[in-house]
Amino acid sequence: MRILLVSEDLPGEQIGGLGKHVVTLGNALLARGHDVRILGRNDRNDRNDRNDRNDRNSSTSSTSSTGADHARQIGFHGIFVPGFGYAHPGWKEGQLGIFNPYKRPYFARRIATAINRHAADADVVHYHGHLPMVGLHVAPGMNYVQTRHDQGSECLTHLRFRDDTPCTTVAPRDCSGCICAHAGPVRKSVTAIAVNRYREDNARAFATHKTVFVSHFLQRQFLRAVPHANLARCHVIPNFVDYPRLAAIADAALAPVAGRVVLVGRVDAGKGFGEFLAAAEGRLPPLAQVLVAGDGPQRVSLEARHSGAGVRFLGWQEYASALTLAASAHVCVVPSVCEEACSTTVLEALALGRPCIALARGGTPELASYQRYAGQLRLVRSMPELIAQLRTQLMVAPGKPPRADGFGADAAHILPRLLELYAD
Repeated sequence: MRILLVSEDLPGEQIGGLGKHVVTLGNALLARGHDVRILGRNDRNDRNDRNDRNDRNSSTSSTSSTGADHARQIGFHGIFVPGFGYAHPGWKEGQLGIFNPYKRPYFARRIATAINRHAADADVVHYHGHLPMVGLHVAPGMNYVQTRHDQGSECLTHLRFRDDTPCTTVAPRDCSGCICAHAGPVRKSVTAIAVNRYREDNARAFATHKTVFVSHFLQRQFLRAVPHANLARCHVIPNFVDYPRLAAIADAALAPVAGRVVLVGRVDAGKGFGEFLAAAEGRLPPLAQVLVAGDGPQRVSLEARHSGAGVRFLGWQEYASALTLAASAHVCVVPSVCEEACSTTVLEALALGRPCIALARGGTPELASYQRYAGQLRLVRSMPELIAQLRTQLMVAPGKPPRADGFGADAAHILPRLLELYAD
């Protein structure tokens, strides 16, 4: 099967869970004999992908050495096609204090134009990104699938997280609080127009093309905001990991280090690193050594406040290094205070055989079905309860469980469901 994967999160020197999933999916499909390409951005370069070039200079595409360099950079074993610009998509929303009704449809059409240009010989196109309405602009009759990885189906910030807590409102006017702290009637009205258009466009896209939600939680959240939506063409298929790779890393790792507490992820609001470190201060046993692997906007301030004998910030780590670190943990902690849709970090900890503690929010409770042994995933309701559970776990000598023949969230188990969807 000829498969075109598409994401605006690729390429990049530091890619998040969505981008890693696309690469894992692409490599898994290649390993099974499919012809796979990834279509991504053409406004990033290998050395400075975090400094986006102006999107007005990003109208060309090629499969030159730049594409090959990007494929190597992200660890993709196939062809990467730099096909569309996505740089500087701010449109001065912050300065104006509104969500612009035209911004997201504009970029959705840009991505769809690139898809139409590169998908002529593809049997299926699978979009993984942040603009669900892209499907409204692809060529008629295209075998098009999209996967929803976050709450961006109904929330323009994709996180539903405001004032350090999950956002529960569904009223479009209330969304102005995420772009302007003191929005007046005019700003609220313009934002409401943008949110209503965004949600309605997405509902039409879901009714038109096959859509995958990575958790039942995500599907419920969209229906809560758009109760009249027709989701008959939608399916729930969780993310997966490359279990043979993770099992090999776990086998090669030395015995888990007593007291080692590992946190991996982007250090920003919602991931809960600051809340965890504040709650843990002075409450963990002397042997505890907290290692934070990741970078992000909160890293510098958290490192200045918490770094010391019991807490080390390691900065961003290559994917293999992050997995090796997690495999050495006494306990892995995923302290996200936002509502994660389908945490790859949790799945990786479970696949590596390490005990994992996480807040019971979002789609995380659904991952308990992938435990390799009873009690491996400890779900708690609050940060104090997480610290108490961590203290208890650290009192138990770390063990290395025997390698399992399989893992429920391995590509071998979940990929056939996607292939069936592709062929339908």
